Formats: sequence, C-alpha cells, structure tokens
Amino acid sequence: MSKKVPKEQYEKTLSYRMRQWYEGEKDPFLNTVEMKPQPEFKEDKAVIEKRESERKSLYEHIYDMEHNAKVRTFRKLYRVFSVIFCIALVLVLLTMVSYLPTIGEVSNPVNNEVSRRYIQNGLQETGAVNIVTGMILDYRAFDTLGESHVLFIATCTVLILLRVDKKKAKGGQEDAEENDRVHEPKNDIILQTVARILVPPIIIFGIYVILGGHLGPGGGFSGGAVIGAGLILYLNAFGFVKTERFFTAKTYKWMSFCALACYALSKCYSFYTGANHIKSVIPLGTPGAILSSGLILILNICVGIVVAGTMYTFYVMFRKGGH
Repeated sequence: MSKKVPKEQYEKTLSYRMRQWYEGEKDPFLNTVEMKPQPEFKEDKAVIEKRESERKSLYEHIYDMEHNAKVRTFRKLYRVFSVIFCIALVLVLLTMVSYLPTIGEVSNPVNNEVSRRYIQNGLQETGAVNIVTGMILDYRAFDTLGESHVLFIATCTVLILLRVDKKKAKGGQEDAEENDRVHEPKNDIILQTVARILVPPIIIFGIYVILGGHLGPGGGFSGGAVIGAGLILYLNAFGFVKTERFFTAKTYKWMSFCALACYALSKCYSFYTGANHIKSVIPLGTPGAILSSGLILILNICVGIVVAGTMYTFYVMFRKGGH
C-alpha cells in the first residue's frame, strides 16, 4: 500500500498542479506571460473607398442581369425548355389515359381476383376480423408505412418553418409564452372542470379504438386522432406549462422515431418471410381475441402513436411556434 502524503506536501507536487490545470481550477500560465494591449485597428479611408469601388465595378460587370449575355441566353432557354417539358408531360398523360380500360369492363382491376382474395381469405391469412385493417396493415402495409412517414415528414417541415428559435430571436419564445392565451379566458374553471372529466375517457377510448382495430371499426389512424384531440383539449384548458410536464418536442421525436422504427422492422420481417415463403414464427392467434392477427396489433399501436403526436404537434406549432 502506498503511504498517504500530507496535504501541504501533495500540493507542491507536479501531479497536483496538473490536476488543477486539467479540471480548470488554475491556469499555470496565468499572470506569467507578458501581455501588451494592441492598438485599435483603423483602416485608411482611401483603402475603404478603393475596395467599395472595386466591389461596385465587380457587381456591375458580373451581376448585371439586364445586359449580361449569358443570363439573357439562359432565361430564353429556360422558357423554351419549360414549354417543351409541359407539352411532353401533357402528351404522356393523355397517352396513358388512352390506355385506361373502359368503364364497366369485366377485366377492370376493380373486378379482378384481388378484392375476392381480401374477402374470402382475409381472415384466414391475416387473422384480423376487420377486413379493412387486414388489407391496410398486412396486404398493403408498405403503403401504410409510407403514409406514416409522410405524417412524420410533414411535422418536421412545420417544425422547421414555424419553430421559434431561442438563440436567434431574443425574447421570441418568452413573448410567445406570454401572449399564448391572450384571446382565451385564463384559468377558466368551467373549461378546466370539463377537461378533467372528459380528457381521461377520450384518451381511454382512443386506446380502445387502437387496440380493437383488428376486431372491428377503428385502428391506428382513427384512435390516434381521438388521442390527439384529447391532448389538444387538455392543452386548451390548462396551457403549455402543465402539458409540457409529460409531452414536449423531445417526447414527440422519440415517440415517432420508435414507432416508425418498430413498424419498419416488423414489416421487414413480414416481407422477408413472405417473399421467401417462410412460415412466420408469430402466430395469428384466435380470430376475435385481443391478442390475435399477428403483427397487426403492434402496427396499429405504432400508427396510433405517430398520428396522435402529429395532430398535437401541428396544433402547437400553428398556435405558438414552439413546443
């Protein structure tokens, strides 16, 4: 064992001084380096005038849009190619329309075997009593994943456009907080009492709609909309201070990221097993039971989380510009 060194002796060692420097307690070079105040820099007026003259001449010769031959040529070509592109696009669309089948023809896609497959084999293949849910979250789950990502990207766009930047706008966030409820009754006892009574049943009903989406009418989109409406009602009654105790911008980002990642991973597994004709290890369960339909229940929960967070975040951003 090493012998304990007295404090006075330890403070004289190099290791103690290095530790003070590393932890920022003392700078060993402080008051030991000669410092001379530098004279204030003043640029000559002639140099300033010359630089401004050169800059003006540069803008006149290079950025003169009216007399620049290259710019005028580009504008003419831009108009010509724009017209050509529009004409070509119209021709392509008209050509595609001409190939569309006649209305009411037996061979139309609406009359093919796909719809019969959904109705006749949907319960057996997906385990969902609700045929619409089985179609959206199993047969067409890739499309639903794209719709959920569209909601997430739309929310990110609103965040970028409407968010109040605390660093750039001094007092912007504080002014938004202060003026948030100018046009609303503050501490309205009637609104707050009604919210206390209605918000819990609304959120519970939204959860019920999400969890029962594979058994009957409902699902992630409708249940998420119900939960989002409950959050908006709570916000209107109690304001941002109380709501942000459990739901902030960071909360929404993590919720959406986890939900979309879970959805994508779940469907990647389904796509891989289906494409390679591999039997899934996730059982479909008993039709009509809450724990049935394979991954559809999990996918409904993921979609509901994204929709609820998106509805609430849209309302918050358009109302205040911050979360």
